[in-house]
Amino acid sequence: MFTALRRFKDKVLGWFSNDIGIDLGTANTLVYVKGRGIVISEPSIVAMNTKTGQVVAVGQVAKDMLGRTPPHIQAVQPVVDGVISDFEVTSELLSYLINKAQAGHTKLLGPRVVVGVPSGITSVEVRAVRDAAKAAGAREVHIIEEPLAAAIGIELPIWEPTGSMILDIGGGTTDIGIVSLGGLVNSRNVRIAGDKLNADIVAHMRNEFKILVGEKTAEEIKIAIASVAPGRERIEAIVRGRDLVSGLPREIVISDQDIRNAIGHSIEELVDSLKEVLETTPPEIISDVMQSGVHLAGGGALIRGLPEHLTRSIGIPVVVANDPLTAVVRGTSVILDNLDLYREALLKSDEELVPTE
Repeated sequence: MFTALRRFKDKVLGWFSNDIGIDLGTANTLVYVKGRGIVISEPSIVAMNTKTGQVVAVGQVAKDMLGRTPPHIQAVQPVVDGVISDFEVTSELLSYLINKAQAGHTKLLGPRVVVGVPSGITSVEVRAVRDAAKAAGAREVHIIEEPLAAAIGIELPIWEPTGSMILDIGGGTTDIGIVSLGGLVNSRNVRIAGDKLNADIVAHMRNEFKILVGEKTAEEIKIAIASVAPGRERIEAIVRGRDLVSGLPREIVISDQDIRNAIGHSIEELVDSLKEVLETTPPEIISDVMQSGVHLAGGGALIRGLPEHLTRSIGIPVVVANDPLTAVVRGTSVILDNLDLYREALLKSDEELVPTE
């Protein structure tokens, strides 16, 4: 009876408000609006005027400013390693995204929002995400761990008594999760992801070629030619930066082998983390995972040769999920459509865990 009344209430409120799903990532944030699909995919960057404290630009426009701003304008990543590092700037980012998502479709009430966050997040961090979303105008905020949201998004059988394993390689963190019966049986969050690989490329360019490049250039190189295993053909890219010896501009040509050398150590650390999760997982679930395989999601899943390398390293088939970049935000959309079903899987802050008199 109570469930039926709550569903009726949610349906009525849905006529007057939007339902929004957000994948709040370190590198990119994706926004889903119920009935319209994924409407926003923008970098999680905010450009601030340090003199006035005002926001100059958000998203792609702010990213285009990286490394090109005068001293009084600073491009900030408010989400570092999947955790809010600047509450006010994160509120500005979420406010911008929520307002943009509702542009032309504004309703009487604030939106109901589901936000995907890294696994292992503390209750304090959960509350920070919830408060930031409410400050941005959300009427109701629900938090879900990203491995579980990604598993829902790629339609894994999470409610069945069988184990499914997902590896979500994002910008700031990689989430390794094993899901069964609607919850995470085992999970680990590691700081080896897209940003770490970018830093590896910057360091390799500096140490091996004595040329200084920015993180944005490193990311472009990674997307263009990064691979974990040699391909049939050699891939090359032109890199422009500052010569550390002469201090003058310099241009060099690098190959995919150079990038493999740069990111190889981090990839092996990721493999070790994956093995550690498997070592602490119940044997019955390991048996299930050996049959169904490991599912790759997130931007890191697109690195050439990564699934094959992981398969050789752990002895379990590793497959790239369909549209891995949107797996988490698609999961939030499913949760919005079936909120009662997934209510127990949602994270709670300390305030919600404290019993009321």
